[in-house]
Amino acid sequence: MLNDRAVVVVVPAYQEEAHVGRVVATMPGFVDHVVVVDDASVDRTGDVARAAGDSRVRVVRHPARRGVGAAIATGYAEALGLTTGDADAVAVMAGDGQMAPEDLARVVEPIVTGEVDYVKGDRFGEPGVRGAMGLPRWIGGQVFSRLTALAVGQPISDSQCGFTAISRRAITLLDLPGLWPSFGYPNDLLGQLGALGARIAEVPVQPIYGSEISKLRLRHLPPIFFLIARAAMRRGRRGPSGEPGRHPSG
Repeated sequence: MLNDRAVVVVVPAYQEEAHVGRVVATMPGFVDHVVVVDDASVDRTGDVARAAGDSRVRVVRHPARRGVGAAIATGYAEALGLTTGDADAVAVMAGDGQMAPEDLARVVEPIVTGEVDYVKGDRFGEPGVRGAMGLPRWIGGQVFSRLTALAVGQPISDSQCGFTAISRRAITLLDLPGLWPSFGYPNDLLGQLGALGARIAEVPVQPIYGSEISKLRLRHLPPIFFLIARAAMRRGRRGPSGEPGRHPSG
């Protein structure tokens, strides 16, 4: 627990037998539950997660591959059954080990203190991040972030970062079955939260790039632009006062 609030970490994983064991093994002690969502991997991803021997870990497996967004939605749904408090926190840390466990407390803290409804990690403030990410990924991240910020109506510096935390209360207001199932889910999720008038914050996190291979492909780019446009439309339907019908903070 952190600040007397439960903390659940969702780990979406596809073909991550080489990395998911380290992700589980380095999970901080204040984490109450770790939900590894195996998105129908054909390697030993689920077995490796179980083999870590951590009693906090439960593995949920999709019978067919559905995508990283769908895996996170499954993890969120599972987390609802593991938590009870509105300000309990559900974080996301990818199964590829690109997120530093020492940053988790910083990401979760604004949730468990009730300051905000959703926290995103921001990688772009780190020295040397452009070289570490590679220029195409860095440029894409900048473009998507600026467009998403305009669509959501809140300052977003790193829309595509998957290192996040959300309050249990906010999860209950999301359309989890309707969340975009593949790449682009961060923009769709921000669109839902923006339409709810959720309080969104960013905290600096360090990016880690090693032997893992990005699964993002050019075919994923058009849907992301579509989802950003849809986020703007959702925000535009919030009504003449600009206030949402349901605020995550009650």
